[in-house]
Amino acid sequence: MERIWYYIYNIIIIPLMWVGFKIASAFNSKVKMGIEGRANLFERLEHDIGKLNSAKRIWFHSSSMGEFEQAKPIIASIKKKYKNVNIIVTFFSPSGYEHSKNYKLADVITYIPFDSRKNARLFVEKISPSVAVFVRYDVWPNHLWALREKSIPALIANATIRNTSGRFLPLVKNFHSYIFNNFDSILTVSSKDEEIFQSFVLKRVNIKSIGDTRYDQVWIRSQEAKRKKLIPERVLKGKKVLVTGSTWREDEEILIPAIAKLLRYEPNLLTIIVPHEPTLETIENIEMQFNGKFRYIRFSGLNNYKGEKIVIVDSVGILMFLYQYADVAYIGGGFRQGVHNVLEPAVYGIPVLYGPKHLNSNEAVEFVKSGCGFVVNNQLECYKILRSLLDNERMRSEAGNRALKIIKDNIGATDRFISYLDKYI
Repeated sequence: MERIWYYIYNIIIIPLMWVGFKIASAFNSKVKMGIEGRANLFERLEHDIGKLNSAKRIWFHSSSMGEFEQAKPIIASIKKKYKNVNIIVTFFSPSGYEHSKNYKLADVITYIPFDSRKNARLFVEKISPSVAVFVRYDVWPNHLWALREKSIPALIANATIRNTSGRFLPLVKNFHSYIFNNFDSILTVSSKDEEIFQSFVLKRVNIKSIGDTRYDQVWIRSQEAKRKKLIPERVLKGKKVLVTGSTWREDEEILIPAIAKLLRYEPNLLTIIVPHEPTLETIENIEMQFNGKFRYIRFSGLNNYKGEKIVIVDSVGILMFLYQYADVAYIGGGFRQGVHNVLEPAVYGIPVLYGPKHLNSNEAVEFVKSGCGFVVNNQLECYKILRSLLDNERMRSEAGNRALKIIKDNIGATDRFISYLDKYI
């Protein structure tokens, strides 16, 4: 049956996928960037691979920046433990590649080529890894089959599947059962995910719950944040700070009226708004909603701070570090496609708020149960919960301590993953 799926994938699915990408590139700049970024990929790859020494090579593949953050603690541990090993990193998305192409612990960083049979075989032949690690869920069948043809072991790190995933549809599940059977180990973030993967009837694959390396990574980055002084002390002095991170317009429609109401009762409140995509249009739209009501300033102009109540962040890549200044945080995405990373603020021991669409995040669900995460469904709820947390220091502190305890209790997945990886290095 696997052979049948092999032909279906390569004769039907791959050509349709390529046509879909080409059509989408005419309307979507990210898709276009991804196609253009793969131009002359193999020529550049051959040049980069040619610079490597004869040490063993480990290939890490991530879909985008968020998944790569989960690989970073593993890569750092490998580099620390094994002095002579080459790390090859690939990305599917342009955002992941562009934000990470200067990552210092990787020896080669590139896009993964389009998943045709020819590309996959050529790619695996050129990089010739000792082991391949796919992060989270971004698995490309032809690349996996190419690894299996050369008897190169493959693992999934931080493996997870939602119950609502399309992979449970009858034919799709059958297809993925054969795909997952090509892995040597699938190392999941939770026992629930372990059970889900076992439901794919994977008889010869080692499936084990070892935890989530994201906890390790946010802890490491929180320690780094303490050395970064992004906001002058004079801006923060005497303030209670609310950081709203990775917000979309749908979040801002709830947040901004609540913030405006809070500012009438909290004269020492400083709100730092960090849009998910800080385009000029987005920044100006937020400014327009505060215009004539409260003074605001862009993050890039903080050197000229004159007591503004609102800081609108017009930079990227600093959100994790900004959370260190917060007394309370709101995480965006919960009124759109699903809440973003709730671990990043929680590691600083603060309560977190988010919208109703949070079931995509196991941590967000756990935070609610533990009393350190608060779901808001509308402007009034947002205002009331923020007001309670800002006014009640004990409530705020207890919720924050519960959040920090969850983080600390889950640190250690990186070491457990390395113990599985050891036999391949």
